[in-house]
Amino acid sequence: MPLWLEVTLRTLSAVGILFIMTKILGKRQISQLSLFEYITGISIGNIAAYISLDTDAKWYLGLLAMSVWVLVSVAMEYATLKSKKMRDIVDGKGTVLVEKGAILEKNMWKERVTLDEFMEKMRSKSIQSLADVEFAVMEANGDITFLLKKEQQPLTAAALGWAVQPERQPQNIVMDGIVIEDALQHAGFDRVWLNKQLAAKGVKLEEVYLAQVDDAGVVTIQTGERSIP
Repeated sequence: MPLWLEVTLRTLSAVGILFIMTKILGKRQISQLSLFEYITGISIGNIAAYISLDTDAKWYLGLLAMSVWVLVSVAMEYATLKSKKMRDIVDGKGTVLVEKGAILEKNMWKERVTLDEFMEKMRSKSIQSLADVEFAVMEANGDITFLLKKEQQPLTAAALGWAVQPERQPQNIVMDGIVIEDALQHAGFDRVWLNKQLAAKGVKLEEVYLAQVDDAGVVTIQTGERSIP
C-alpha cells in the first residue's frame, strides 16, 4: 500500500475513533474542563496523531492507549459523581476573592489573579465599580462569579411582589425550510395551523430560514433576508 494512502486511512480511522471516544467522555470534555479532563484531552489528541503518522509503529498500540485513557477518565468522572471528596481533589474548589465588599489579597495571590485581570473580568460582567460587589468567587473552572450588593441588584418580579405566569422555551418549528414535527406538536399545533400562519404573513415554507412560536402562540419568521414578526 502506498505510504500516502496508509497515512490517509490511518488519519480517517483516528478521527472516527477520536469522535466516538469523545462522545463516550461526554459534553463536559468540550465545555468546562477539569484539570484531569484537560490532560486527558491533550493526551488522547497526541495519541491520535501518533496513530496517523507513525507508520513504523503498530497502530493498534495507539488504540489501546487511547482506550485506557478513556476508561480511566470515565472511571474518574464516575468517582467524582459519587464522592464530594473526590470532586474536591479532581475538580478543585472555588476560592473567595471578595467577601463583604473587600478583596482578599491572600486569595488573589493564591490563585495568581492580578488586579488587572480581576477588573477585566468585572467589566466583562458589566460591573464597573468594585464598590458594587458584595461577593466574588473564582470557580473551579477558572471563571469568576460576582454577587452584587442588594442596592445594585436588578429589580425582579419577586422583589416587586408581582405574580407572573411561567414561560416555556420558544419552539423552533421550521428550520431551513423543513418543518420540525416534534417541536410543532410539543407547542400544541399542527401543519394546518402552521400553513395558515405562513399564508397570513405571505411567506412560502421553502422561504423560511427559521420560524419560532412562543408560549402565547405568536410566530416569528426569519427568511434569508428579513425578520417577519
